[in-house]
Amino acid sequence: MTPAPPPTVSLSADEARRIALRAQGFLGAPDRRGGVRGVLRHLGAVQLDTISVLARSHELVPYARLGAVGRSTVEASYWSDQHAFEYWSHAACILPIEEWPHFAFRRRARKARGHRWHVLEDKDRSTKTVLDRLAAEGPLTSTELGGAKNGGEWFEWSETKIAVEWLLDIGEVVCTERRGWKRVYDLPERAVPSALLHDELDDRECKRRLVALAGRSLGVGTRSDIADYHRLKNQDFDAVVEDAGLVPVQVEGWDKPAWADPSALSPLPRGRHRTTLLSPFDSLIWERPRTERIFGFTHRLEAYVPKPRRIHGYFAMPLLAGGHLQGRVDPAREGTTLVARQLSLTTPKAARAMAEALREAATWVGCDAIRIDRASSPAEAAAVTAELSTL
Repeated sequence: MTPAPPPTVSLSADEARRIALRAQGFLGAPDRRGGVRGVLRHLGAVQLDTISVLARSHELVPYARLGAVGRSTVEASYWSDQHAFEYWSHAACILPIEEWPHFAFRRRARKARGHRWHVLEDKDRSTKTVLDRLAAEGPLTSTELGGAKNGGEWFEWSETKIAVEWLLDIGEVVCTERRGWKRVYDLPERAVPSALLHDELDDRECKRRLVALAGRSLGVGTRSDIADYHRLKNQDFDAVVEDAGLVPVQVEGWDKPAWADPSALSPLPRGRHRTTLLSPFDSLIWERPRTERIFGFTHRLEAYVPKPRRIHGYFAMPLLAGGHLQGRVDPAREGTTLVARQLSLTTPKAARAMAEALREAATWVGCDAIRIDRASSPAEAAAVTAELSTL
């Protein structure tokens, strides 16, 4: 690790928190003119996940920042007009199409490896078949290409599915749309604007760009915060940080060096805070150590934890209010009722904010009633219920 130069800027913990909130679109007036596409460009990556409770995570991310934007509008904003593509960033993510050249280093690395975790029986034949079909027939899902499963266990992919995912990894096909949650595969020369369709940037320039983007999207962060945003290695960060335009800062209470995007420092953020429920996959909180450091709030996705061992519920969504994480709720829908299967607050004063967040979420997903099944205490359930009655 290359030692960071001495920081010339010192930030209080509160200033760092507000910088992070503004960088992620939660402090100040939202850019409603930019809409969902503006949110995507601002964040640089929106994570995808199969879980759908109130909605899928990539829908919850713009909702959390913009309010009750229509779900069909969200999908159309992502998957039309050559605006975005799906690739491996923090995980499987929707990415602005202008970042296609900056993931060339990852495409090259995967091609050099020669295979993904699934190995093709006949790589040349299988990949040629996929490419020929796409060239002749246009964009296709794996089902349309011949089926995603091989007839065995549910997780056993077909040769066609392995082939098309391998081609996606190395950039010989691209996904710029999901249809019914299925990836739609196409040839890059059709799906990526010609000015962006190149792998001319060397690995260093790709990583420099992604470190700069991550710094802008986070506002302020440690080495691991910034590297992890697009799943770079710490040594990748070390190699390019001096050229990425970030400045060293000292943050009160942080025991590791930090860097900030210069534009995040002047002026220091002020403005209206958003009150909302957050997807566990939201980039504000997707890295647990950072969430604990900035908000003093420990959160863990428990969807993959055995039910008897869950503490806060299957898909507990943190409550953001007043620039702090003030509780969480595990939501569900039963007809037109939004159900808080489990709810907790960090302070009794958060009852009003929780009620407001639940009411907005219910309206967004077409629910006209809210029911609280369980809370950390009867007093919390009663307080939130009383606040709901006034909204």
